[in-house]
Amino acid sequence: MGEAAQATLGVIGGSGLYDLAELEDVRRIRLPTPFGDPSDEFVLGTLSGVRVAFLPRHARGHRILPGELNFRANIHAMKQLGVRQLVGVGAVGSLREQIAPGDVVVPDQFIDRTFGRTATFFGGGVVAHLQFGDPVCAKLASAVSAAASSSGAKVHQGGTYVCMEGPQFSTRAESNLYRTWGASIIGMTNLQEAKLAREAEICFASLALCTDYDCWHESEAEVDVAAILAVLHANAKLATRTMVELAGTLPQGDCACRHALDGAIVTDRSTIPAEARERLRVIAGKYL
Repeated sequence: MGEAAQATLGVIGGSGLYDLAELEDVRRIRLPTPFGDPSDEFVLGTLSGVRVAFLPRHARGHRILPGELNFRANIHAMKQLGVRQLVGVGAVGSLREQIAPGDVVVPDQFIDRTFGRTATFFGGGVVAHLQFGDPVCAKLASAVSAAASSSGAKVHQGGTYVCMEGPQFSTRAESNLYRTWGASIIGMTNLQEAKLAREAEICFASLALCTDYDCWHESEAEVDVAAILAVLHANAKLATRTMVELAGTLPQGDCACRHALDGAIVTDRSTIPAEARERLRVIAGKYL
């Protein structure tokens, strides 16, 4: 793996979270992958005695649109670094009265409203079909919820995350439609990370930081970027405290997520091109 086993916990920082100030013994590395370059340099360091790999999803300075993200490179690089448990931190809008700006949601389901995004490492001569009925790791999600609560957050454990294309926010009709579906929050990034983490056999959970009420809430102002940024600054501090707490309480032992590819690759191994085997070596080499 080249850079293998340099980190156990991976953190992808969303809007407002561009570093983890509490990291110790820090070094930065650039890590190319067979799928291109990740969003930015990785920051490697230690939290609560655990080696952590941090990546700012949108790059420092917030330069990459959600639809421009190279999700495959970001997750592949986490796998190269030996990451076994990954948390995607991100800003979301609330679709429920009881989920207020400043609250935290740790979702357990997703609805995909994106288009044109590549969310698989497979293809090019190799076909795999994975179970995704439960898209997050229940053990890791529970630990994230507990860590956020210990860090002072009002936490909503469970709920459905609508992943929209963006970069525009929802129309009012869309926002109200998602509410009729029973969705809890809406964001633009975490679903592709969850899918690719499952293929990479990495445990995944989301830490969704609520910034606004989207546009469905008639008594609240429509989504305002300036107001969102103000909430984000407070949420970034909360997210950092949560990651410090989580690092010291990570679930131990084996997990079904780490065997997700077992039986999932349906392609006759004798037909797989050498180039595809090399491209997938880090992700699925033991199955090929």
